[in-house]
Amino acid sequence: MRQRPPPIAFPEHELIVDNFAGGGGASYGIALATGRSPDIAVNHDPEAIAMHAANHPTTRHLCESVWVVDPVKVCAGRPVGLAWFSPDCQHFSRAKGGKPVDRKVRGLADVAIRWARRVHPRVIMLENVPEFLMWGPLHDRHTHGCTGASACRARCLYSTPIKERRGESFLRFVGKLRKCGYVVEWRKLRASLYGAPTTRERLFLIARRDGAPIAWPAPTHGPGRQPLRSAAECIDWSIPCPSIFDRRRPLA
Repeated sequence: MRQRPPPIAFPEHELIVDNFAGGGGASYGIALATGRSPDIAVNHDPEAIAMHAANHPTTRHLCESVWVVDPVKVCAGRPVGLAWFSPDCQHFSRAKGGKPVDRKVRGLADVAIRWARRVHPRVIMLENVPEFLMWGPLHDRHTHGCTGASACRARCLYSTPIKERRGESFLRFVGKLRKCGYVVEWRKLRASLYGAPTTRERLFLIARRDGAPIAWPAPTHGPGRQPLRSAAECIDWSIPCPSIFDRRRPLA
């Protein structure tokens, strides 16, 4: 079996920053990998920040939009070892179907470019749904019956991806990182192959500018390895709960 690569070392003088910090799950993973919680966490939602603070009390929390936070001012001259980004994935996920998308939300990943240009983190990591690879330009449309005249004041305006140009924005994003001196790699990883009781698949992008190679972890679970874990082991079956089969309306 292939040996798992050694964890990336982040000295104490280097900052670890968790952008788009939610309840603290990603930060918990960072702590497991590096031995310490992130130094800085950013989220615009007070409730998310409160939960993150409960889980990571030693972290400095910034309840601000990621676009408002000034990386130079926040870091105050200290080098950044790791900048982690988990931008909103709902506008890339296949679960959204053909529904309109929001330009501002869809472009949140560009915050990573802002950090790359201003404070040059040694390592940048980004996590999102696999459909993030299809990030591309949008086409502005008007609802049925609208002529697009100025009288509508864009109230019926919505945006949809241009199918023929899927992936252009992602490749442009990678190109910007490379222009900042980063070596960039990305892979789709399935959580169940690494010991998590879920088959969820996610895209991970790693960018480094320190000359060290990018090392990806070898699967630890699955055929020929440890058995896959089941979601059932995470459920407390002693808690009473109504059955989905005991319904007035039959299941479809």
